[in-house]
Amino acid sequence: MTDTRTDRLTSLLDEYASLEQQLADPSVHADQARARELGRRYAELGPVVATVREIEAVQGDLAAARELAADDPAFSVEADELAERLPALEAKLREQLLPRDPDDSKDVILEIKAGEGGEESALFAGDLLRMYLRYAEREGWKTEVIDATGSDLGGYKDVSVAVKSRASAGDGVWARLKYEGGVHRVQRVPVTESAGRIHTSAAGVLVMPEAEEVDVTVDPNDLRIDVYRSSGPGGQSVNTTDSAVRITHLPTGIVVSCQNEKSQLQNKESALRILRARLLAQARADADAAASDARRSQVRTVDRSERVRTYNFPENRISDHRVNYKAYNLDQVLDGDLGGVLNALVEADNEARLASAE
Repeated sequence: MTDTRTDRLTSLLDEYASLEQQLADPSVHADQARARELGRRYAELGPVVATVREIEAVQGDLAAARELAADDPAFSVEADELAERLPALEAKLREQLLPRDPDDSKDVILEIKAGEGGEESALFAGDLLRMYLRYAEREGWKTEVIDATGSDLGGYKDVSVAVKSRASAGDGVWARLKYEGGVHRVQRVPVTESAGRIHTSAAGVLVMPEAEEVDVTVDPNDLRIDVYRSSGPGGQSVNTTDSAVRITHLPTGIVVSCQNEKSQLQNKESALRILRARLLAQARADADAAASDARRSQVRTVDRSERVRTYNFPENRISDHRVNYKAYNLDQVLDGDLGGVLNALVEADNEARLASAE
């Protein structure tokens, strides 16, 4: 282990011991926000400490087995088995010591927008929404559709959904879904196609860490708020009052509209949630632009302008173009079985960051 990595490990172990002491102090829990922050960091460091302790235990057992093997050859087998465990544990620790994405513990707001392909693209956007909702259900996450604009055939022109982890600490939703941002392309025979020809259309996915009010300060003087009547598929009015809300953030030009709720106040709160997430995402992007090449390559995967994945219905094939992932279980993936493709993206990301850290 390099001196830099040893110093970082020592620092993290010291921090963990300090957090343990602070959390044992009843006075700390008088400030719930502070206690949650300490608890979240303590949970983040827990796996690192557990791996260190496991390595130390194996090293201790290995030294004892080798000493005993001098008198009893039977212990040589145990020593060999223990020695074989160490490289995997050390590799696991190297991965755990990589700089952590500061947003990994956050919940997300996920936006899906129909793109090329008209009504077929809107139907595909609906398929993507169901895929994420079912994946969230498998993970035990809570979902909430914040805003949606439907299409005539039951798809979505655009939809925003909040995805929240039920756990209060450790990795959150962002740690997994941050790789989903980009252009998702579908190849299939649309329901609107009478001649049976395969068409290609696309939908855009944007994933943003949900910002708390302490993360982003929004000055009310920077907002222009317009209200209007909400509408449904085809543009027909679905509300007789001006409950829909459009918020324009004047310094950045970001515009957010919400119309799902019947209350103007509820739509305003939903729009502000999306606005804060977009402002946080923009701030992160601005910071990443000045970061190292390795960090830029990581955040590149959440660029909406990049075509990231193809869903080929005739072949039941899903392909992720960033990591050359290919599998023939598209039906299962659309039913929420996203584990395989997400694991491939996480592993590729970790490998790239490990290589750059060497």
